[in-house]
Amino acid sequence: MHTESIEQWMHEHTFGQDAKKSGERRTLVVIAVTALTMLVEIAAGMAFGSMALLADGLHMASHAAALTVSAFAYYYTRRHAKSPRFNFGTGKVNSLAAFASAVMLVLFAFVMATKSLQRFFEPVAIGFNHAILVAVLGLVVNGFCLYILGGNESGLGGHDHGHSHDHGPGHTDHNLWSAYLHVLADALTSLLAIFALLGGKFFGLIWLDPAMGMVGAVLVIRWSWKLLCASSHVLLDMQAPETLREKIMGAIESEGDNRISDLHVWAVGEGIYAAEISLVSSEPLETEAYYALLPGRLGIVHITVEARRCVAGNGGAKSAS
Repeated sequence: MHTESIEQWMHEHTFGQDAKKSGERRTLVVIAVTALTMLVEIAAGMAFGSMALLADGLHMASHAAALTVSAFAYYYTRRHAKSPRFNFGTGKVNSLAAFASAVMLVLFAFVMATKSLQRFFEPVAIGFNHAILVAVLGLVVNGFCLYILGGNESGLGGHDHGHSHDHGPGHTDHNLWSAYLHVLADALTSLLAIFALLGGKFFGLIWLDPAMGMVGAVLVIRWSWKLLCASSHVLLDMQAPETLREKIMGAIESEGDNRISDLHVWAVGEGIYAAEISLVSSEPLETEAYYALLPGRLGIVHITVEARRCVAGNGGAKSAS
């Protein structure tokens, strides 16, 4: 076989990872807004001697750092999408960054819970006016950032992460989801703080401040757990959702007496999958025919098919999966 003839059977493994995603642009905008707010708060805190403003500015810095991780993951994914070092492209880089961000969120939540628990037993004097100003400013900034990131595309708009992703590749962006969660956690902290501070200022309910901190920590851990599960599912090459595997089996076994004996389907990125299919049949089809049987909307970007001939007189081909 000549070298020229084999090229038509070869394909790249970028799977669209070399394209710039809308989530990357939005994350960069949010980083810019967060960094600007951080600088303003730190400068104001130092100029007016406000520890509340200074502390919130440093808190903003931690979130800007986390968002920078997400932005770098987008860049790295695009930059190395065509590198032969990655067997199935760089789709998992975003999931890796999302997993790391989720771990950071869990640690942040535990710090919140620890500090809040400490405040129950060791209450401190609160400068309500400055603290409320900072909380309102944080809520406004984070609300704007949440609007930019958009809840639906980040996976928080009621989307079921257990289905087969029939909408096609890239339907769920774990990296964008992690960025959204960081901003949402900050917005929640500001909202609960405003509620607690108003209660303390006007009704003397000082205990509301640590109580709301505990509530916020629990919610952040709950959201982070969902992201940890979704991203680790991709990183650990776990089997794709059962609904997707059923559709593959149904499509392949709809032709003749084809029976799938072994099926492995796993994510190589968010919403894109690779599949290895072993089947038996008394009259196996050409490999291209099996490819044609699979619906294109399933998000399968890499397929390997192994067909073995069986003797129909020995009980016929039966599924061993």
